[in-house]
Amino acid sequence: MPALPESFEGTALAIDLHMHSTASDGALAPSELVTLCHAKGLSHIALTDHDSLEGVAEADLRARELGLSVLPASELSCQWRGLNIHVVGLLPSGPGAMLEAGLAEQAIAREKRAETIARRLERIGLSDGLAKARAWAGSDRPLNRPDFAHVMVAEGLVADLSGAFSKYLGNGKIGDVKSHWPYLSEVVEWILDSGGVAVLAHPLRYKLTRRKRGLLLDEFCRAGGQAAELVSGFQNPDVTRDLARQLMERDLYGSLGSDFHFPGGHLAPGSMSPIPRTAVAPVWAHPRLAAWFASAASTDVAGPGAINESVDDDTPRALGPEDQSPEGESPEDKSPEDKSPEDKNAAHSV
Repeated sequence: MPALPESFEGTALAIDLHMHSTASDGALAPSELVTLCHAKGLSHIALTDHDSLEGVAEADLRARELGLSVLPASELSCQWRGLNIHVVGLLPSGPGAMLEAGLAEQAIAREKRAETIARRLERIGLSDGLAKARAWAGSDRPLNRPDFAHVMVAEGLVADLSGAFSKYLGNGKIGDVKSHWPYLSEVVEWILDSGGVAVLAHPLRYKLTRRKRGLLLDEFCRAGGQAAELVSGFQNPDVTRDLARQLMERDLYGSLGSDFHFPGGHLAPGSMSPIPRTAVAPVWAHPRLAAWFASAASTDVAGPGAINESVDDDTPRALGPEDQSPEGESPEDKSPEDKSPEDKNAAHSV
């Protein structure tokens, strides 16, 4: 397996550090996701299920069979100034005791929230919603809003997932239950205690002005955060370049991820907007991750070539039928400054 380059500029990359499986709200089992990643030509991936590491062992087993490298990771929910913020923990040594305890607390919080969502949705005609959402999930994992959205579509209450969120589950709607997530600084501490790297997930998708996004990045840095997702799925190239400047100003590393959830939509594993010309250091160069990636480079991998790329111009990659938006998103969760024709995905609502 070839080593990853030391910079983002002018190189094709076979990496995706933000994807989901059935261990949270993805559609594919961890092993199926890894198989798809192999078919897409990826060599380095991270499984980042919401507040869970349950799928990592299965993913790693399949990855070893195919010659891929799976970095243990999780996308952790937290709060900042009343907003729901996500932080990806990249965990080369796995979870520490503090993170394991935190994940247990998160699972309880998600179950309590699901019960409240079900009670509220009874008012709009969804009977026995908790049991139906559990049946849809097909496992005992914590339930998320997309699970209820799928049930609402099946029951004929809405035409599609987008309608479920725009009418009932999106921000400020009846099914939008604000859990008592830990503060941003707490989840960063869990990750650091585990020897991992804390990555601010999709910073362009929190409906923030540039100034407020800077304030979020500042507090994230003060808490010990080390990186942010420079590219997450498809996003406005001008705003991506501006985000790169904000990361450079704070000496933050840059990460990449599709935020893939299910096949058949606008996103596929490894598919994302082109990376702008930037001197932002890639997250795999971080001292806490460099050894893991160096070890991964010694593993042979067979399969197609890389599918995402760095480019010097402003032309976004054309969308293909294999691309998709994460399921269950609420369009209103997106900042107007970040919307563009090629930006087909918004912050995933969970």
